[in-house]
Amino acid sequence: CLTLNCRNTVAMTMSAGTAWARDHAHLYQRNLEGVQSILLALKRQPACIRYQASSALAGQLARDISDSIAADQIFHFRRGSGRGDGNGNLLLLVLDRLDDPVTPLLSQWTYQAMVHELLGLNNNRVVLRGAPNITRDLDEVVLSAQQDEFFRTNRHANFGELCDAVKKLVEDYQKQTQSHDVSRLNTIEDMQNFMEKFPGLRSQSHNVSKHVAIMGELSRLVDVCSLMDVSQFEQELACADDHGAHVRELLEKLASPSVKIPDKLRLGLLYALRYEQNGNVAMIKSEMEKGGVPPDSIEFVDTILKYAGTKSRGPGLYGIGSKDIMSKMTKSILTSVQGVSNVYSQHVPVLMDTIQSAVKGKLSPKSHPYVSGGADKAAPQEIIVFMAGGVTYEEATKINEFNNNNQSKVRVILGGSTVHNSTSFLEELKAL
Repeated sequence: CLTLNCRNTVAMTMSAGTAWARDHAHLYQRNLEGVQSILLALKRQPACIRYQASSALAGQLARDISDSIAADQIFHFRRGSGRGDGNGNLLLLVLDRLDDPVTPLLSQWTYQAMVHELLGLNNNRVVLRGAPNITRDLDEVVLSAQQDEFFRTNRHANFGELCDAVKKLVEDYQKQTQSHDVSRLNTIEDMQNFMEKFPGLRSQSHNVSKHVAIMGELSRLVDVCSLMDVSQFEQELACADDHGAHVRELLEKLASPSVKIPDKLRLGLLYALRYEQNGNVAMIKSEMEKGGVPPDSIEFVDTILKYAGTKSRGPGLYGIGSKDIMSKMTKSILTSVQGVSNVYSQHVPVLMDTIQSAVKGKLSPKSHPYVSGGADKAAPQEIIVFMAGGVTYEEATKINEFNNNNQSKVRVILGGSTVHNSTSFLEELKAL
């Protein structure tokens, strides 16, 4: 997942095409240069460029990228170059966060996404200072896929798989330390061998302690915040349409002292997004206040509907608009079946539907018009996605799964203005 670490871009996307756009001109320029840099670093020239029709900013960004490629010979690699043989059909897809405001609001259950959501992951650093039973040398730790083999292997693993992986990591370390018992150092050669391996053992010790500490804190927060119960209801709000049952459960959650205030806010926002047109949003706002959600936080309900309500976003969020009720029913049945195995990961981001449609050649020119390359109908072999307004680690995990399942067919590279968790997404909404 490529990120520009560029914050406050939600307001930038909202202001595109208005008189306020000039207030965010510096952010726009940084995003434009960021996409150009991605193409140059990867040595790619897109065969075609498409953008999200519901976003004025995505259209402007796509056109400016197309113009800069046409005007500057530095971009003139072999046209469409992508896969190893240099002949891949490359699609550049410019999207906007506003088409899917749900994904950043959901609780996460894969390692990297959980750390980012519950502990914070900034520039590969995690701050554990203040957490129970954390020693001083673990106050701040580094989680980098480049430097940490365990994290690289398990960053997309779900919570259950992660528990097993950490247990195995500890067991492997214990076996290694037993084989280097200092009481068995009987000769000079034994001592020399031990001292040669000692830095590696010490480094391994810190790595094991780091992941055990992070896992322990994640487990504590899941328990303290009743996250399994809250997350299951979040998934139902995101994936199913059952207003009566959802209202009853939401009122229970809003009145419950065991559900934390930030979680009550997220549940209220998820309800408002799904039932904006046929629900009782005003009543839910009143119940949120009774449940302890501060009035200034309740204002987020109106803000998120202004930002990404039915009048602003594209038609794909709840499977409505594209073709019809049939596709909506099919999607609902599929998520119900998948949900039997894991109710915490039923949700599929809108991004994945867009990618699947693009790969099959069924991405509508109405929802995603062409800026260039519209005559080329060949299926893309490589897709570079740039999402203005920010991406999430859930989307990065889904893209990783997609790439693993389609290794000989197509590859997707995901990038965005920043990487959001629910806290950073709401902070940016506050600026609207």
